[in-house]
Amino acid sequence: MSDKLIYKLTSGKPNKFLDFCKNFLGLLVPDVYYRMRLKSKLEGAKKRSDYEYMCKRAEYYNRMNTSWKVDKEDKLVRDRSWIHYTGALKDYHRKTFHTAYYFDQHDVTRWFPSDLRWNFCPGDVYFTPKTPTVVKSRLLATDNTNSVVLKLDKLRHFMFVHDTKRFVDKKNCAIFRGKIRQSRLRSKFLELFFGNPLCDCGVVGKNEGCPEEWMAPKKTIREHLDYKFIIALEGNDVASNLKWVMSSNSLAVMTRPTCETWFMEGTLKPDYHYVEVKEDFSDFEEKLNYYIAHPEKAEEIIQHAHEYVKQFMDKEREELIQLMVMKRYFETSGQL
Repeated sequence: MSDKLIYKLTSGKPNKFLDFCKNFLGLLVPDVYYRMRLKSKLEGAKKRSDYEYMCKRAEYYNRMNTSWKVDKEDKLVRDRSWIHYTGALKDYHRKTFHTAYYFDQHDVTRWFPSDLRWNFCPGDVYFTPKTPTVVKSRLLATDNTNSVVLKLDKLRHFMFVHDTKRFVDKKNCAIFRGKIRQSRLRSKFLELFFGNPLCDCGVVGKNEGCPEEWMAPKKTIREHLDYKFIIALEGNDVASNLKWVMSSNSLAVMTRPTCETWFMEGTLKPDYHYVEVKEDFSDFEEKLNYYIAHPEKAEEIIQHAHEYVKQFMDKEREELIQLMVMKRYFETSGQL
């Protein structure tokens, strides 16, 4: 059995094949079944005790409060890590972009009339679109209103762990395993701390131009949980491991986020939900040594992180908030 197959079977990550099988079976249910239930579904949401909280979340993801129009011309622009699609819901197909994004958007858009038009930009988005567009990630900029966030690529991003090992019983060390890609942060971190006794770092996958000694074998999520600190640095957009790290009994260590997803990274509080380090990493060793010496302070951050993660665990509520986000999108565009 190859090392690659063994890793896939033991990594601790969700099984993409099984998830796709479930989603393909879901396509057998006619979309009209969902469209007929949309009104009662949203009316039922108003009776929930957490409805006010849901409204605040929906408004956070969709900040559009003025009328606008979707371009009448169909368009499809492709880039290395994203596409920008303008057209009707019914004309967006599975093979247009990564299958995971198709299923994730279809989970929400199938509740709405298929002739409604939208701007959709799936992929790693590190800019603010010129027109209101549904995205997975958006910049934490002064004006990011045109970026309407939906819960996309959720199998990869929204996974959590059940960690039974206490912080004090873990290694006094930080771990990083990831790809470099075009991440200035990740390259800088490895330049400074590769080989440092406080760190177990390495680049995985194909060598993308980094020094050969940086290359290292992958580690499973369970192996990551043996370390007190897990590095969560932004790549093309957000750090995809941040969600499961914050659900563990290890500390997430990262610079202040510049992008956010459905996880609302922009609302995270430094040294309350995660350990924040400077972009030049000048305080990295000082921060790690502090929490090694003060495990009670680390436990407080871990508890706060668990409380934050908990708000994303209600599947019914998560679906309702997405429907509220898209309803607002179609209403402000004058289509509903």
